[in-house]
Amino acid sequence: MMRKFFLILTGGSYGLLAAAGVFTVLAAVGLVPRFAGKTHTAKYVRIYEEMVIFGTLTGGVLSIFSRYCQFGAWWRQRLPGYGTALDVTGMVVQAVFGLFSGMFVGCLALAIAEMLDSIPILTRRISFRHGLGLAIVSMAAGKICGSLFYFLAELHRTV
Repeated sequence: MMRKFFLILTGGSYGLLAAAGVFTVLAAVGLVPRFAGKTHTAKYVRIYEEMVIFGTLTGGVLSIFSRYCQFGAWWRQRLPGYGTALDVTGMVVQAVFGLFSGMFVGCLALAIAEMLDSIPILTRRISFRHGLGLAIVSMAAGKICGSLFYFLAELHRTV
């Protein structure tokens, strides 16, 4: 009994520590205020921050309790005959989610790189003057290709 209690305590503590790290990075980078500034919607910063917290918590719950969060299988059991429509809907939802997740991760990576001033330092050290935009787009294209390979080859199922 005591062993399970300590397991729950340490697991919960590590989860809170990881979540605090995510929020600290987002706060340090200033990603949400930057988005609000670029889109001229500064009055909605509080809502943006709430949505980031909600999204992080939802993602954590869905990844931990994935066994209980398989909504497609739940709908398929309750609506027999609608399997194909649900599959197409699921693919569309995954595509939209993947697009927005990729945009967020890409913006976060660029914000971190800008915060650290790593790109200007790198360009000065290697005397890289022209084509910086092409280099950044090439890195993004490489990331997309790697992600597509990862999911199309179903490497995520090997874990």
